[in-house]
Amino acid sequence: MLDSMLVSNPYDKSLLLSATKAYSGFNSALSECGSDEERIAAVTDKTHRYGIKLLQHYLPLQPSGNFSLPAGEEGFNRQLNQLEKGDVENVFWGTYGWLSWVQSQKGSPASIADMVVIEKIMQRLLDLDEAYQGGSIHLFFGVYHALKPAMFGGRPDLSREHFEKALTFSNHQFLIAQTTYAQTYARSTFDQKLHDKLLNEVLSFKLTDAPEFNLSNQIAKKRAKKLLEENYFGD
Repeated sequence: MLDSMLVSNPYDKSLLLSATKAYSGFNSALSECGSDEERIAAVTDKTHRYGIKLLQHYLPLQPSGNFSLPAGEEGFNRQLNQLEKGDVENVFWGTYGWLSWVQSQKGSPASIADMVVIEKIMQRLLDLDEAYQGGSIHLFFGVYHALKPAMFGGRPDLSREHFEKALTFSNHQFLIAQTTYAQTYARSTFDQKLHDKLLNEVLSFKLTDAPEFNLSNQIAKKRAKKLLEENYFGD
């Protein structure tokens, strides 16, 4: 339905926001349920395309995500600094849709270049509204600093700080924060105690306590069970 409506109104902000959110959730669900790669790739492509179109309402970007000419990087930075708190929802989801594609590229040169721009956008959103979507912007930076090698500026201490803020802002109810915290920071620092504590917290959480995060929390529960069964620390 959203696809058909966007054929007639390809740059409608409300439709693009709804489509980017829907496909982002669909993409996460397919990945967690072990769907075939071709289907996941098709959904990821749509998430990316709709996300960039949504961002183009706020930032001078080409469909590829590169800076739009003649604005260039200077024009991009100027418009980025002009964003306001009321823009956070649309810009966050547009960027998240783009990020879904970047993650699927597994470190290709194009995706690495995109991450530089995505980090800039997320930093601006963090300055505007760090509590948005249960601290999801902090969650982004928690992963970013956990996976980035120390020689390239990765900081495990900063990663943990961002994850803890995400837990605080979500009141421990946005369970993707716990599973991501365990899978990235706890594993990279070999902190089994923290790892198991976070995942068991997810498994014991009642979905009815946070209906606004129902889909993502169901995905998190499935992921937590899988992560514990992997016996990563070799007990």
